[in-house]
Amino acid sequence: LWPWLLASSGLSALVQLVTLPFFPDSPSYLLIQKGNEEACRKAIRKLWGEGDHQGEIDDIMKEKVAMTSKKTLRVLEVIKERSLRWQLYILMIVMTTLQLCGINAIYFYSFEVFHTAKFEEYLIPYVSLGVGLCECLSSILCSTLIDRFGRKVLLWGGYTLMCSVLALLTMTLSLQHQFFWMHYFSVILIFLFVIFYGIGP
Repeated sequence: LWPWLLASSGLSALVQLVTLPFFPDSPSYLLIQKGNEEACRKAIRKLWGEGDHQGEIDDIMKEKVAMTSKKTLRVLEVIKERSLRWQLYILMIVMTTLQLCGINAIYFYSFEVFHTAKFEEYLIPYVSLGVGLCECLSSILCSTLIDRFGRKVLLWGGYTLMCSVLALLTMTLSLQHQFFWMHYFSVILIFLFVIFYGIGP
């Protein structure tokens, strides 16, 4: 079953490969990068149907003017630019915390936790698949929550809940040899951690 499950991702790639030639190019790409206004109008008509789309073309032209008027900064120039410093700090902090949040450790050790929880050997891959599905579903849920609560709330809430879950997971893994039910609590915490990771960071 696993080889078929892994091969199933090739199905979506095949669908994209077959259908992609029939999709129009991006209107902004055609106008800004290629400078071809007629092809841009044709692509807009194909995407949005017939009608007056001059407003959209004017917006793309404004974007083109804004892009050409701004100088492209090199990496060192971005670092030295004082007006971009706070944005750069925030970006670095978010990316660093994302790498060090513990999700890779959870995925790496989850098999061992499931094994210790006395799951049957043949069931463990399916439980691991459930963890992956939890992340996928929570990412979809995040796309609906982000408009309502904003990124800051989801980031702070996600990291706070993830820290709490990791603290509890450390306790349950330490006490798993004293209480038989701690194994199952650890499994629940792994699922919760992945859900909070998908919703937050």
